[in-house]
Amino acid sequence: MKKALYLAGAIVFALPLGLATAATAEVIKLQAELRGSNEVPPNASAGSGKAEAALDTATKVLTYTVTYSGLSGPALGAHFHGPSEPGKNAGIALPFKSAQSPIQGTATLTETQATDLLEGKWYANIHTGANPGGELRGQMTK
Repeated sequence: MKKALYLAGAIVFALPLGLATAATAEVIKLQAELRGSNEVPPNASAGSGKAEAALDTATKVLTYTVTYSGLSGPALGAHFHGPSEPGKNAGIALPFKSAQSPIQGTATLTETQATDLLEGKWYANIHTGANPGGELRGQMTK
């Protein structure tokens, strides 16, 4: 009888803890406007685009879509870069499987990557032959 009461008490105690953890998880949406004027250094590209993403804070799964048009030539590369504040360059944080619009994908981030992304330290970048350092760029923000 004592064992049964102990187990029932443990289950009642553990249940709210599990619910509290699930309740704190959320999906955070982020976005960026992609422009040549956001590049470092800026360029006069007539192109434009948008990056949209959603991060599940429990699983750290990032789902993203990047679209663009009007580039000076074919996109040769496309990535999320970071960590970096606006106006500074950084290395590739997450390469995209394709550079062709629309770019869609998912990735599981590390804790550090997720923190940097949510703190606005990642940017989306589209590279072309005329602008190998990047033709379009946009800082990801909530």
